[in-house]
Amino acid sequence: MTSTDIAILKSIEKQVLWLACWMIHNANHLREKGEVKVGGHQASSASMASILTALYFHALRPEDRVAVKPHASPVFHAIQYLMGNQTREKLENFRGFGGAQSYPSRTKDIDDVDFSTGSVGLGVAVTAFASMVQDYIAARPWAQKRPLGRMIALVGDAELDEGNVYECLQEGWKHDLRNAWWVIDYNRQSLDGVVREGLWQRIEAIFKAFGWDVVIVKYGALQNAAFAEPGGARLKDWIDACPNQLYAALTFQGGAAWRRRLLDEIGDQGDVTALIERRSDAELAELMNNLGGHCLEALTDVFDSIDHDRPTVFLAYTIKGWGTPLAGHKDNHAGLMTTNQMAEFQSAMQVAPGTEWDLFSTMADSSDARAFLSRVPFFEPGPRRFKAERIATEGPVLLEDRVLSTQAGFGKILDALAKTDTALADRIVTTAPDVTVSTNLGPWVNRRGLFARDARADTFRDERVPSAQKWHFSPEGQHIELGIAEMNLFLLLAAAGLSHSLFGERLLPIGTVYDPFICRGLDALNYACYQDARFMIVGTPSGITLSPEGGAHQSIATPLIGISQDGLASFEPAFLDELAIIMDWSFDYMQRDGDGQPDERTWLRDETGGSVYLRLTTRPLEQPAPRGGPAFRQGVIDGGYWLKPPGPNADVVLVYQGCIAPEVIAAAGLLGESRRDIGVLAVTSADRLNAGWTAAQRARRRGVSRASGHVETLLAGLPSHCTLVIVTDGHPAALAWLGAVRGHRTIPLGVEHFGQTGTVQDLYRHYGIDKAGIVRTVSGLTRGAAVSELLLCP
Repeated sequence: MTSTDIAILKSIEKQVLWLACWMIHNANHLREKGEVKVGGHQASSASMASILTALYFHALRPEDRVAVKPHASPVFHAIQYLMGNQTREKLENFRGFGGAQSYPSRTKDIDDVDFSTGSVGLGVAVTAFASMVQDYIAARPWAQKRPLGRMIALVGDAELDEGNVYECLQEGWKHDLRNAWWVIDYNRQSLDGVVREGLWQRIEAIFKAFGWDVVIVKYGALQNAAFAEPGGARLKDWIDACPNQLYAALTFQGGAAWRRRLLDEIGDQGDVTALIERRSDAELAELMNNLGGHCLEALTDVFDSIDHDRPTVFLAYTIKGWGTPLAGHKDNHAGLMTTNQMAEFQSAMQVAPGTEWDLFSTMADSSDARAFLSRVPFFEPGPRRFKAERIATEGPVLLEDRVLSTQAGFGKILDALAKTDTALADRIVTTAPDVTVSTNLGPWVNRRGLFARDARADTFRDERVPSAQKWHFSPEGQHIELGIAEMNLFLLLAAAGLSHSLFGERLLPIGTVYDPFICRGLDALNYACYQDARFMIVGTPSGITLSPEGGAHQSIATPLIGISQDGLASFEPAFLDELAIIMDWSFDYMQRDGDGQPDERTWLRDETGGSVYLRLTTRPLEQPAPRGGPAFRQGVIDGGYWLKPPGPNADVVLVYQGCIAPEVIAAAGLLGESRRDIGVLAVTSADRLNAGWTAAQRARRRGVSRASGHVETLLAGLPSHCTLVIVTDGHPAALAWLGAVRGHRTIPLGVEHFGQTGTVQDLYRHYGIDKAGIVRTVSGLTRGAAVSELLLCP
């Protein structure tokens, strides 16, 4: 860059730093707020101001995508404000209701956020998986040819404590990761103090071990010039040897403290002393604060020097709170400038009172900056968020098996789709954390292959070793193999589930995982849903049906996760026809992008679309006689239907969800002799029944008296004295709320504790959810009896 361009960039950097600090100050000290502080991380923002300036206004290209460090959100919003992508109103309401978000958010912010960040570490790792997805799309014959972008993460050094970062590094190495840049804000401070000495060496060693190029950006242009002066080598040695805590403390104390320390420790009454004495206190402080991560000359040069697509990490030395009165203090993470400090800062930044929110308030003449910003490559006109055509579904793949598990049925449905020459099949991409075969993805993978940028032979097949699995890697493959890390699974699903927006091509990602291990990746699952990524996650085997493997492989709480997780429609079908209907609907649902208005039949916001969670089982069930018709199919999708409608005087209704169906159906048959009006309600989605019910209640509170959720319609005809006995292979709270819908007494049966080893029937008997236990529960009922009077057999 020319010296003129650098000068302009520095003026923009100053403006960005001012706006970031001012919006935080305004949120905490000027506007009306609640009973707790608003916060905003002025120091963490300041340490990133130079890096973001160098990237957004120089290094980035339109095809690049960036995950901004969560605590640098104010800097990001300030940059977008300068470029006309953010409003003053939103900045004035930073961290307020409807304002610019605390952490960059794809779904909540109006400015152009590529990846949401906030749960630290996840925004870092997702960039690696986005690069893998970009490579996957580039290899598709149906994809438009676009320039490959760099997936860039701006990382706090303390953020590298997160384990998912290192899980991601190993996966990137296995998949020959490229086009990934991570820029580490190495300010050597964390929330509670200063990081340990020598951390940079550990960081360098780890990244090199996984095949990354490591670029250390330690010294700024002022420092490099000083090092070239007589005595400069001694100064450089002192800087290299200075402990992190001391460097931070001296930064906070300022130029006079620097002078005393340097003269005491390396003053020689010669060259070194002369180097120090040639500079005023202010100049000496500027020199010592001129680390590489705050030097636009150093940053632009090093970014420009990368002429390859190898993954690269930049370790940029910075000062937390750089350029502000908070610089270097160990308590500055959540610290805020006082009113007096802000007044001094405003004066130093040359911002006139009343102009604080002006776009160029720190500049006496903004004409050069305006001209410069008008030609910044990253902000070229045109969409950065793409749209992709919806892929038509072919209708449910109905299976004819008489006895089969839903997990096996899922595999057969995918296998049937794999045989077709359809756009739907071509857009499906599957993945699993080392459980591909045991979650029934094997047939799909045998037909569609595994993805790799370069073809790899199936050695077992080439050596003629018999195997049911054709493990062939090629650019045409449609399964992405992962190691045993559920966080990586959900981060890959997040990246693939945003492909239509990030890369302009529709993918239909499907991930499988052992259902209990959904909890191991729950943070990343929530992160993926928060970004509005679109995918299908299949948890199988579920419940205690994997009984011989014991409690560690048995899931109890996942039905509750399915209900509570926003952006995820959760289903637990018992039978194959239900599964086929749900999967067909899901492929369409994953592609919807409506306005969020509820369907007034169910009060579900189905037109917004979302991701889907299927809780399946390895337990083979005898299938019912063929069923069809629009009412049955709609009931399956809406969340429930009457398997056996209750009679007019029903005093008991059995309700079930999932593979416990045979026990409930058998119990209903045994009870039918004495309770002829008994009904059986099949729940395919407690999540959707609950969501529709609560949405209808909200609508009624708004005055829409006709609003009624699907579950309210299902239960409307039951007598008030009827008791609901609810059975599920999971936590009973998942369906216990049904009693509140119409005021019916409810007895929830399920699993609340870790299971033991044994057969399915052993464990069902243990928890009282086998057919005999259900019958005993119902037999203990008398009309009007209080729940506390019931004797429930274990």
